[in-house]
Amino acid sequence: MKNSLWRRVKQYRMFYLLLVPVVVYYAIFSYIPMYGVTLSFKKYMFNKGVLGSPWVGFDNFHYIFRYSAFWNAFRNTIWISFGRLLVEFPMAIIVALLLNEIGGSRLKKLYQTVFTFPHFLSWVVLGGILVNILGNTGTVNALFEALGLPEVNFLSNPDTFRPFLYVTSIWKEAGWSAIIYMAAIAGISPELYEAAYMDGANRWKQMLHVTWPSISGIVAMMLILAISGILNGGFEQIFNLYSAGVYDVADILDTFIYRLSFSGNVSLGYGVITAVGLFKSVISLVLLVMANFIVKRMGQEGLM
Repeated sequence: MKNSLWRRVKQYRMFYLLLVPVVVYYAIFSYIPMYGVTLSFKKYMFNKGVLGSPWVGFDNFHYIFRYSAFWNAFRNTIWISFGRLLVEFPMAIIVALLLNEIGGSRLKKLYQTVFTFPHFLSWVVLGGILVNILGNTGTVNALFEALGLPEVNFLSNPDTFRPFLYVTSIWKEAGWSAIIYMAAIAGISPELYEAAYMDGANRWKQMLHVTWPSISGIVAMMLILAISGILNGGFEQIFNLYSAGVYDVADILDTFIYRLSFSGNVSLGYGVITAVGLFKSVISLVLLVMANFIVKRMGQEGLM
């Protein structure tokens, strides 16, 4: 068996060589730094470093679990992420299905370019543009004031901030996220559509009975990944758009960790901040395993 394994490795040695940079990258930047997770159970001291700092057990976790701002950020993360899952996730599939129905290749390429272009604009740029246009002193409110209309607080109103997040995120990312579904659709055999057409299926039935079953595996896989990242919440977008007036509905775990890190409160320490990050990672892992189990029970392959 060892000789057979070595022969296979030798036979595909060029493929293994291609994997070496990827393995080295993840080893250096993903696995080696994992020893820093021990800070969650330590009281970090600069003069002793990570390994020499004293152990404090679960004291850091006890602290954050008694911190009301942490639970508020946790609730906001869950609500915002589930909203993204229900509103944003299907939009990429819908965009891919609609683009697939466009007949002309030039028109199709034009729509693809229009839908994917916003992805290449960072949230720093978009945040500045949106604040200048929709902020309290932005262009829209200046126009309202000139027309004698009341001011509208688009970005500082807790009731409209979350829907605003969903709308802007769909505009920016739906086209880019649709690419993977369009690639899956491109791999469907044209003979399936021809057979469905010969059986009298119109465009809607072809999409329902040919296109959708063919891409359902990819949809299930992307759904698992989306559920596993449900505690991310969208840090860049929220950080560049929110303000103190919407902290109650917009402050998520990532922004909470950021504010803790740069609050200047030395008593918190790196241990408390790392404990929040570890708590988030553990919950994400549990959600990943649960989503994978449910998807496999529904007849799809899953990730594991």
